Amino acid sequence: MKILVTGAAGFIGFHLVQALVKRTCTVVGIDNLNDYYDVTLKQARLAELTSHKNFDFRTIDLADRAAMASLFEKEKFDRVIHLGAQAGVRYSIDNPFAYIDSNLVGTMTVLEGCRHSNVKHVLYASSSSVYGANTKIPFSVSDRVDHPVSLYAATKKSNELMSETYARLYGLTLTGLRFFTVYGPWGRPDMAYFKFAQSIVAGKSIPVYNNGDMKRDFTYIDDIVSGILRILDVGPEKLGLGLHKVYNLGNNKPEYLMDMISMLERHMGQEASKDFLPMQPGDVYSTYADIDDSVRDFGYAPNIPLDEGLRRFVDWFKKFYKI
Repeated sequence: MKILVTGAAGFIGFHLVQALVKRTCTVVGIDNLNDYYDVTLKQARLAELTSHKNFDFRTIDLADRAAMASLFEKEKFDRVIHLGAQAGVRYSIDNPFAYIDSNLVGTMTVLEGCRHSNVKHVLYASSSSVYGANTKIPFSVSDRVDHPVSLYAATKKSNELMSETYARLYGLTLTGLRFFTVYGPWGRPDMAYFKFAQSIVAGKSIPVYNNGDMKRDFTYIDDIVSGILRILDVGPEKLGLGLHKVYNLGNNKPEYLMDMISMLERHMGQEASKDFLPMQPGDVYSTYADIDDSVRDFGYAPNIPLDEGLRRFVDWFKKFYKI
């Protein structure tokens, strides 16, 4: 099976490609290697991947229509896993056009490529951010998501609407995955747990928003990859040919921010200096995934608790940065 993974040098993309090449799938990965965060980390991920003979990497920008059309025309993919996007809630407030180019135009080039080359199944990354100002918890895929609180969330909701349209018009099978606060080794340096670890090492204070009164459904990277692979194995026939469906991939257990910080401090072996701040624009108080549909339809089963996941992250962090 030949699979395209967009955002292959990213956090989730890197771990997913590792899992796919071990299955002896032929994987083509693309990424534009932008400098939203440290490019050397992306290059280090790629260095781990390019040793595999069944992985082929191309530096391509999703918004490059000609390059994307050519890629689909030449490669004839069986499956597409679209993870490439401009990430980050707060960054979308300052750099909105980066999200339009990558998340809207980029997703359109993927959908058009899949349509014209008859890709059987397309999985794509959405986000728990689409739940926005919703107050009913846990967040269910049956909830309305009409009140985004960031442009990032709005682009992800737009991706879901675009995918629904392409499923109806062109008979594509599309599966959207709303990820909940993914963390772990090789993670994104813009994420709170990663920034906190860097600040602890540097002796800097960490920003604690809403005075620490926040909860997140932290989901370990291996549980996310396992969920993606399970959906891939179910296949388009059982999911419904020509149908679009969205699933939550979370841990189904929100944790208080202050508890996460305490766990991280223990594994780092050092207490952090904390700068307590008000809630930031674009943030929400709590995220909490209802995963009943994911459990029922493809046996999704997250099993890594936050304390264990943070221990694994810190082990990698110290090794990677030679601490």
